Amino acid sequence: MTVLPAAFKDWLFRWQKSDGSGPVVLTQRRIFILPSRAGLLFATALAVMLLGAINYTLALGHALVFLLAGLGMAGMVHTFRNLAGLCIAPGRPEAVFAGETAHFPLHLVNDRPTPRLGLEFQAGDGALVACDVAADGRREIALPVPAARRGWLELPRVRLSTRYPLGLFVAWSYPRPALRCLVYPRPGEFPLPPALPAAASGERQGDAGQEDFAGFRPHQPADSPRHVAWKAVARDPAGGPLLVKQFAGGAASELWLDRDLLPAGIDPESGLSILTGWVLAAEAAGLAYGLRLAGSELAPASGEGHRRRCLEALALAAAP
Repeated sequence: MTVLPAAFKDWLFRWQKSDGSGPVVLTQRRIFILPSRAGLLFATALAVMLLGAINYTLALGHALVFLLAGLGMAGMVHTFRNLAGLCIAPGRPEAVFAGETAHFPLHLVNDRPTPRLGLEFQAGDGALVACDVAADGRREIALPVPAARRGWLELPRVRLSTRYPLGLFVAWSYPRPALRCLVYPRPGEFPLPPALPAAASGERQGDAGQEDFAGFRPHQPADSPRHVAWKAVARDPAGGPLLVKQFAGGAASELWLDRDLLPAGIDPESGLSILTGWVLAAEAAGLAYGLRLAGSELAPASGEGHRRRCLEALALAAAP
């Protein structure tokens, strides 16, 4: 594969330099066109037919060659027009986890009274996405890109091409939409650390009148001594385990997710994966959880917004 010099590439794609944040309209300066392999074979066949017609002075042979050549030139014009004037606007990609496939949305707008058929999009080395855009219509597509690592994933160079209608020519362009997708760390499976009752952690101090007694449960090391049901313990002649009072409406649990709770000797990226798994598990369990990272701290909370903020902090965490 030939590598073009940087100066020549800058000159060749000088008309395509833009920030890519807004819609891009494909003008004639943004579109390139060359014969395809089928087109080169077609031209070779026409040359051989022309030589035969000249050699044998066949008038019908000349007419057939010029007719086919005219069809090929008309196909070249229609191939070029299939891209000219197409408007491409970037969408908003959704965040994914490492190891998944990110999808970058693009909005296609066709303001012509004729449809655009046989459009093919490809982002970097990703899968080819083929689509059509109806006359005076709109179409949304999503370009798949593998997300291998956490952090920001930039959309690779996008190539838009078409061979419509005859396949004798290929026209292409590089729209260059400015898109990036946030990639969360891959969730790791590891048991959640013990949660503390909200009242014991000092974050919540409710009056007794705002909570309803719901029963007893076995004592845990994280429970405050003032929550132990001492009267129930004193009435137990067998000296059973300590019991803790449970109250409905005010005994929510919360926990802190911290690097210090990770297994000893674990590498930083695996630690972020475990923290990501803890965030998902805590949210699924309905717990109030906080996150501590180097240089940042998110107070205990719950909900989709808090989950998203924690995952964003983990995705953009600097390596220690």
